Amino acid sequence: MDQWLTDTFSAPDATTMLGIAAKSTVIYLVVVFAMRLVGTRQLGQMTTYDFVLIVVVANAVQNALVGGDSTLAGGLVSALTLLLLNRLFTAFLSAFPWLEQRMVGEPVVLVSDGQPRLESMKREGVTPEELLAALREHAVGSLEDVRLAVLEVDGEISVVPKDSTVHRTRHRIGRVRTS
Repeated sequence: MDQWLTDTFSAPDATTMLGIAAKSTVIYLVVVFAMRLVGTRQLGQMTTYDFVLIVVVANAVQNALVGGDSTLAGGLVSALTLLLLNRLFTAFLSAFPWLEQRMVGEPVVLVSDGQPRLESMKREGVTPEELLAALREHAVGSLEDVRLAVLEVDGEISVVPKDSTVHRTRHRIGRVRTS
């Protein structure tokens, strides 16, 4: 019991802590960019195998984050590094809108006036079955009843039925990619 307390609550030296912070930084950046490459659909509409992938990736990088260090201090250094990086990354993206657009993406039109945009669906990894499921979730019976369906940056599909009232805004807030 005494050995466990000593091992858990002892503090690694400064070099070890810097190494943990550096490894945590590299892993954070690689995983963020890799998840961006996976695409918006997977992030917003996670399937069982997407969830398994995230769990397995987390397990795979766990030991690389802290190496053989199992101390509380080592875990805290890694966790605080990841939290700080996330905060800095968010601030960095806010400061550079062009980079935010590249990393976060932009909405993509999937259906326009009842006509599916098959190339956009294919590029974004949205299957016809997923599109039809989104229509059902919005109480829309068929593609012909859709004025607009958009894959949002969070992975959700927004649907505007043909019979809905359209409200125009004065200011353009963002862009919607149509191709």
